Amino acid sequence: MSATEFSAGSGPEAGARAVSPVVAVVLVAAGSGQRLGYGMPKARVPLGGEPILMHALRGIVAAGVAQQVCIALPAGDSALRRMCDDFKAELVDGGPLLTVVDGGATRADSVRSALEALEDATQAVLVHDAARALTPESVFHRVVDSLAAGALAVIPVIPVVDTVKTVEATTDEDARIAPEVVVGTAPREKLRAVQTPQGFDLATLLKAHREVAGFDEAQAAAITDDAMLVERLGVPVHAVRGASQSLKITTPLDLIIAEGLLEGPLGARWVEG
Repeated sequence: MSATEFSAGSGPEAGARAVSPVVAVVLVAAGSGQRLGYGMPKARVPLGGEPILMHALRGIVAAGVAQQVCIALPAGDSALRRMCDDFKAELVDGGPLLTVVDGGATRADSVRSALEALEDATQAVLVHDAARALTPESVFHRVVDSLAAGALAVIPVIPVVDTVKTVEATTDEDARIAPEVVVGTAPREKLRAVQTPQGFDLATLLKAHREVAGFDEAQAAAITDDAMLVERLGVPVHAVRGASQSLKITTPLDLIIAEGLLEGPLGARWVEG
């Protein structure tokens, strides 16, 4: 598949003609969903009458940026695989290539498994969490625009509205007062909450994952997103505007909010803020 030209309407070179790389989306959907309390993998949890996974897949396809979508599912989950097969049948008249792989024990393992299944022509990859199932199409476009303009790594972000403190555990002597004590206040104007999809030059992301393949369990647990891996290489990670409705569905309250977004008068994918 060849690269295509498009107008980078919101990227660093807005209004210029840019060449879009051949993009694949890695959809990480192997989470256990324990905190949601449904007793099933998160991707199977119902949201607005459909599993969370289906909302995520429809959003990716609607964005129209990917020539392949590689989905990392819980190993051995036949129900989710059937959902993916059914979704493939909906795309018989077009749409991206859909590939399914077994996820690993960690998020990084799942991403690596999906990267190994990408088509040879792939130049850039967006790593997206199925738990952010209501991400608007415009966020995908902003990430791809930035990649087309020359970024090797780009993440969608939103400003942090809460005051954020750094804390340490209190000493045994003060533990009766409170378990933690404040040691600093982060400058809120410089803080951003990070979302997905996170976009990368494929060669850069592969190199980043190879660099940390030998991490022990504690080191691996400290890596919470792919941008952190790329930062370790010294590669600049650029930031574009995310969206408030790209919330990560992790707790029952998150699910209630997502249901409310779906029932809103304009629909979740059309309201940004």
